[in-house]
Amino acid sequence: MAKIEIVYFSGYGHTDRLAQAVAEGAGSDARLWKLAEDGTLPEEAWEALDAADAILYGSPTYMGGPAWQFKRFADDSSKRWFSRDWQDKLAGGFTNSASTNGDKGATLAYFNTLAAQHGQIWVSLGQAPANTLASTPDDINWGGGSVGVTAISPSDSSPEQGPRPGDLDSARAFGARMTELTRRFAA
Repeated sequence: MAKIEIVYFSGYGHTDRLAQAVAEGAGSDARLWKLAEDGTLPEEAWEALDAADAILYGSPTYMGGPAWQFKRFADDSSKRWFSRDWQDKLAGGFTNSASTNGDKGATLAYFNTLAAQHGQIWVSLGQAPANTLASTPDDINWGGGSVGVTAISPSDSSPEQGPRPGDLDSARAFGARMTELTRRFAA
């Protein structure tokens, strides 16, 4: 069994749904750890991250980057960086914003850099974009990302209305990919 830990922040509930979809795809190998409103995690979560085979990072994209709560988590991870506790663990990421682009790539780049600083091995989305005339938001990877999962939740949508179905399917497929690769890598 692969140990996949998903650490994320959600401000309005949309990124909660995205994290849950990633976890559904990953199956029983995954656990969710939601950052508190002040960006902290309980000690139990830190211990789980230290023991993980893979760590997935998630946050909404606010003003071109992750939420400050996620940044606090990243800063708090510096003790693990110093002792290389997360060296060679697999990593990946997901983000959500209200706009089609929404500068989500900057948030995924932040996650990728955090993973690289920890010596982790980044896993890409692994999905072709839905980029034909017939493509709709219900298609997997409609946003066309490749670094990680990107989702759109319109600014006036409730968490039940966003992210869109294709984004949630993309997140589930990414979770399944992470489980497959983590099992292969850990073998």
